[in-house]
Amino acid sequence: MALTKTKFLEYTRCPKYIFLEKIKEKALKEVPSRQEYFEEEKNTQIKELMDAMIEVDQEGNLVDKTIQKDKKLEAMLEYYKKVEIEASRLFSKISEGPIYYGENTINQKSFSFLYQNIPLLCYVDIYNENKKEINIVEVKATTTKKYLEFSSGYPKKWKHSIFKKKGNIYFFKDELGIDIEKEMPIKNYEREKNKLKDRFGLGQYFWDLAFQRFVIENSLKEQGKDISLHYYLGVLNHKYTFSGKYEKNTPIYEPDENKEEVITFFQCDQITKELQGEIQKSLDELFQNVKHPKDISCPLGVSCGYKKVNSCKFFSTVCGKKIPATNSVLHYVNNPFGFVFENGKRLKGLDLVNAGFYDMLDIDEKWITKENHKIQRACYKNHIEYINKEKIKTALDSLEYPIYHLDFETFPCPLPRFKGEHPYTQSPFEFSLHIEHSPGVCDIKKDHVVFLAKTMQDEREELIRCLLKNVDVHKGTLFAQNVAFEKGRIKELAEIFPKYQKDLLELYNRGFDLLWIINNNKEFYQKKGFKGKDLETFNFYDERLSGSFSIKKTLPVFSDLSYKDLEVKNGTEAIIVYANYEKMTKEEFKKNYQALLKYCTQDTWSMVLILNSLRALVR
Repeated sequence: MALTKTKFLEYTRCPKYIFLEKIKEKALKEVPSRQEYFEEEKNTQIKELMDAMIEVDQEGNLVDKTIQKDKKLEAMLEYYKKVEIEASRLFSKISEGPIYYGENTINQKSFSFLYQNIPLLCYVDIYNENKKEINIVEVKATTTKKYLEFSSGYPKKWKHSIFKKKGNIYFFKDELGIDIEKEMPIKNYEREKNKLKDRFGLGQYFWDLAFQRFVIENSLKEQGKDISLHYYLGVLNHKYTFSGKYEKNTPIYEPDENKEEVITFFQCDQITKELQGEIQKSLDELFQNVKHPKDISCPLGVSCGYKKVNSCKFFSTVCGKKIPATNSVLHYVNNPFGFVFENGKRLKGLDLVNAGFYDMLDIDEKWITKENHKIQRACYKNHIEYINKEKIKTALDSLEYPIYHLDFETFPCPLPRFKGEHPYTQSPFEFSLHIEHSPGVCDIKKDHVVFLAKTMQDEREELIRCLLKNVDVHKGTLFAQNVAFEKGRIKELAEIFPKYQKDLLELYNRGFDLLWIINNNKEFYQKKGFKGKDLETFNFYDERLSGSFSIKKTLPVFSDLSYKDLEVKNGTEAIIVYANYEKMTKEEFKKNYQALLKYCTQDTWSMVLILNSLRALVR
């Protein structure tokens, strides 16, 4: 088996993991074949890619990112490999000497050495060696955006990033000898930098690279090789804009007009060196647990990866099985600070579960201070609905007809495919539009328009023309579940296609959100004259919502319509089907094309039904 970086990060989640996995020391000494390693790496890459693609779902809600193994998911690896290829090409412009990389892990450079008689093994995404140095590059399908947000400054002054870019490489500012105190207090700089050492947060990729450093440098030491080594993360540049240049239908990623490259690099020498002690400590603890596995009581926490793509496989079946699927203590909405109990102790998130609170009703009424939490608890306890008819009626009366119920399906490709796009731009390939001419007057078929791309080529302009042909941008309401998503796509299209800009922005300015009617919008209701608690509370709540206002939750409350019987059931599945277009037979394509049409159509028809039910509720 040997210990790979993936297994290292998994097995060292918590002291109890090895007991549950029942790993034996003998098994760890078995070295996997390259193909076995490749399979393990492939699954990790799929998870990383999907994590980046579905950070927020198409209703704008944070999603349950648990990804079930599906053969269709393997199509996504093609996009990951393209990122690695571009990273290799761009790193060759930075460093001398040959660049070694593999389009799959089998061809990659590998290192191994024995630690406490256990083989440690790693393959390198990009390996570059010249007379002066060895460069190791770990490629990740994430973007620069989240890292460049690590910043600080002095009160009431500009914030500054902890990174400085030189050429196409970002460095920590202290490594460049920059006077940090001119921009921020040193303690603030160190605080931000230390966040990147959190292996269960944004430091996960630095830990990944630090493990590789541990293996590589010990391996070279055994070989008696003394040469300078440097470590880099290669990630997608969120500032990059694709020009739309192609060669034989393949995008050519030249520097954009701002001289940004599609891939950029973070120099990681210092941070991976600082993590070496933590890597060794984790290895020592792991091997102790392998030799003497114990059923240790281990509290739930960030290591569980709750609601994330990389969640622990034992969470739902073992450690978190007492947490109810609905109306648990974790389903109180917008509750980042948790609850303060009589003894003054504050508990939040999984710490509530660790303390023995599982069900929503386990939280005593006297500990609840937020009005929405009181509403949730009362609805669940008494099996009642909460309705603020006055607010709902006010919102309904504000709608201008016709109402354009709109839903986009988009493909957030890691590498931009079409002109004007950035990495992970939510590129529309489908829309569904139901037109409601007056209250309740909308036929599921006659008043419906749908556009769905038939290829993976650029059909955005056809999509725009179809949309504008079927709406009057000078009147009516653009209506959606989390309308910010639809407005975002419309604004992007307006920027990329200037000749449609005026009409698209007219439509953009007519946005209204279904969630403003069901949930709340403080600013909107304040303008309508509401005050006090009305500005803070839901307009509607039912225990079946279980703390979520996604359309998948609200629809069953207001109608008998369901997504269960659809071939495509959610936005993630729509992405995967579209990504597989070119791999389908004619029959498969026909079947999946119809499945996408039905799914997107149901999203807009659902909004029509929900809106009609809300009218009946306050009539």
